[in-house]
Parts: sequence; structure tokens; C-alpha cells
Amino acid sequence: MTTVLETYRQGKVQWLCFNRPNVLNALNTELLNALCEALEAATADPEVRVIAITGAGRAFCAGGDLKFVLGELQGEGNDGPDGVASSVPAFTALRNCPKPVIAAVNGPAVAGGFELLLFCDVLFAAESATFADGHAIYGLLPAGGGAAVLPRRIGTQRAKALLFSGEPVSAATMRDWGMVHEVVPDDQLRATVEQYCTKIADKSPLVLQAMKEVANAAWDHDEDSGLRHEMLLLRNHMNSKDFHEGLTAFTEKRVPVFEGR
Repeated sequence: MTTVLETYRQGKVQWLCFNRPNVLNALNTELLNALCEALEAATADPEVRVIAITGAGRAFCAGGDLKFVLGELQGEGNDGPDGVASSVPAFTALRNCPKPVIAAVNGPAVAGGFELLLFCDVLFAAESATFADGHAIYGLLPAGGGAAVLPRRIGTQRAKALLFSGEPVSAATMRDWGMVHEVVPDDQLRATVEQYCTKIADKSPLVLQAMKEVANAAWDHDEDSGLRHEMLLLRNHMNSKDFHEGLTAFTEKRVPVFEGR
């Protein structure tokens, strides 16, 4: 049976793959609910150190399924929550995920699909990938961070230019603007992301989580507050087994084996 979200484990890396390729992986309630459940399960699983997200077919995600939304407005949908309401738990689970979330952007990322990327930690993009908001084209407003968060990622003027026009920009441009970490040939995207995820999955999960927490809070803290936050987490981490394992491995000239405690 085909599922709208494929999930599979590769070592310590949990892969989540949008699987509605016939509609460019457009988001509907079923896919959003599946994404939320998968993120919550991966967050709770101590065997999962890193989460990777990508799309099946030629797109990462084309955003909300507008035909589905229109059907709901016309009374043709189910009796469940509307598209906006059903998106909140999925976006919240992604935003609050304490583990590293790595995106493999394999094609167009538009509107809600673009907004999902705002809450991933490191973005790798195929050379052919494009990024667009697109809401303004159809008289819609962002609800997943397009206007609220995008300015923090690429700057206010660039964000407004994308929001107002709805036009796509290239992966190379997004790299130059600081949102994409690396652009790779299309046929090397999956292997590149697999290699990166495997590398960081061997790090201490306590360290990765603390680093992510401090880095995410950096925008909301002045420098002194940020440094105090970082120091407090370091003090707490010094009581962990991972901290002592790292120092012991260094003195014994071996690769450390971290347990996440």
C-alpha cells in the first residue's frame, strides 16, 4: 500500500520522504498528519540521532494542495480540521524538534514546502532546485513562517521581494543568501546528504541538541545572554557520560562512542 510519507531508517538517521509525486508532494491533511507523527516518533526514539527530509519525484514540496483546500471551502472535504489547522501540529513538531533536521531539497520548494525548510537546520539543494513563496500569486497569505521567519533567514528586503513577487529563485542564489548550505549536482544530492547525516549522527546527541538550542535562541538573545545560556548548558553537560567519554577517547587516542547520556 502506498503511503503519503515514506519513512525508513539508515543507521542512526531517520529519513522522511514526501510521497505524493503526482501532485509534486503537495501538502494535504493526510500528509501533514503523517509528518507530525513521524517527527514526534523520531524525536522520542533514542536510536534516532538525525532526521533527514526530502521529496519523491521531481519536487521537494509544492506547498498546500489548493484543490483540497478549495474542496473544503466548498463543503466537499471531510469533517476534520481545515488545512490551516492541520498544518499547525506538523510545523510545530518540526520547529520544536531538538534533533538535527537536514533537508535534501531535490526540486521546487514552494509556499508551504518552502516554509517547512525555514525550520530545518541544514539545507542541501540539488542544482535544479528552486525556492518560491508563491502565496501572493493566488491571493493567499503565508501561515507557516513565510512572512514571519523568512526575513531572519535571508534579510528583510530579500524576503519581501520574494513574498511580493512569488517568483522562484535558484538554489545557487539561496546559497549566496545564506539559507542553503551546499548546492550539489542533482545525481549527487542523496549521497551527499547521507554522508553528512552519517557523520554527525556519530556525535554526542546531547551536544547536538544543546548546540541547536543555543543557536536557535541566538536571534532572541543579546550577546551576553547568549553566552550565559551557552555556559549554563556546558556546565550541565560536564556531568554527562558523553562529556567524560569524549575526554577519555581523546587521551586514549581512539574514536569516542557516545550514548546520549
